Amino acid sequence: MRGHRPLRKENAIRRPRPRTYTPTAAEAAAWADALIPHQLLHAAVLAPNGQWLVQDTPETRVRVLDGPAAMVDLAAEIQHRLRATRNRTR
Repeated sequence: MRGHRPLRKENAIRRPRPRTYTPTAAEAAAWADALIPHQLLHAAVLAPNGQWLVQDTPETRVRVLDGPAAMVDLAAEIQHRLRATRNRTR
C-alpha cells in the first residue's frame, strides 16, 4: 500500500498473557493502594465477602469486582490504557 508504514514493534499493543496463578487479597490490596494516590482510582474497598467496591472518580457509580483477580485485572487494564496513551503522545 502506498503511504503505509508498518507498525513499529515498540508501539504495538500486546495482549495480556494468561494468568498462571491466582492473585491474593494482599496483592489486590497492594494494587488498590498504588492506584489511589496516583488518582487512577478514586476509591477501592474490600468488602467482607471478598468483593471489591471501586469508584473511578467521585462522580461515577461504584462498581463491584468479584474478588482479588478482578481487582488485579482492573489494575492491568489501567496500566494498559496508560501505556497506550503514552505511546500515542510520543
